[in-house]
Amino acid sequence: MDMTSENSAIPRKVVEEVRDTCLCFASQRAARTLARRFDQLFAPLGLKNGQYSMMVALAGMQAPKLGELAEFLAMDHTTVTAAMKALERRELVVIGSDAADGRVRRARLTEAGTALLEKAVPMWRAEHARLDAELGQPTAHSLRSGLAEIVANKATE
Repeated sequence: MDMTSENSAIPRKVVEEVRDTCLCFASQRAARTLARRFDQLFAPLGLKNGQYSMMVALAGMQAPKLGELAEFLAMDHTTVTAAMKALERRELVVIGSDAADGRVRRARLTEAGTALLEKAVPMWRAEHARLDAELGQPTAHSLRSGLAEIVANKATE
């Protein structure tokens, strides 16, 4: 695969260096690959992987503020708000005002959202078991540990 054009000021060697050594580049490629895999898995439920992750987060939080949800998911507030609106249109989540501060928005799963999540979790578990088997437990564990370390180190900045 030719990775540089004739007009490129970046030598092919540099492109290959970034491709082969950049953790950000590698993690983005892997994340997109995994997202497509789980998007296909959840397609019969009408869910995308990102929506599943948001719903799981909501299931584990007590009607979080949208900002808290964004922080938990390491996403920007605007992206979370847009994604929540899509889930709200499907009546899978409800977004309401905070009782103490009407400017603050909180989200929670509806009964329909909880029911859909109950169907999705066993699918996720089975697919994740297949993925772990493909990677092998040492590699899967190492990846999780390394990614968790990156997130933990961000918190100490």
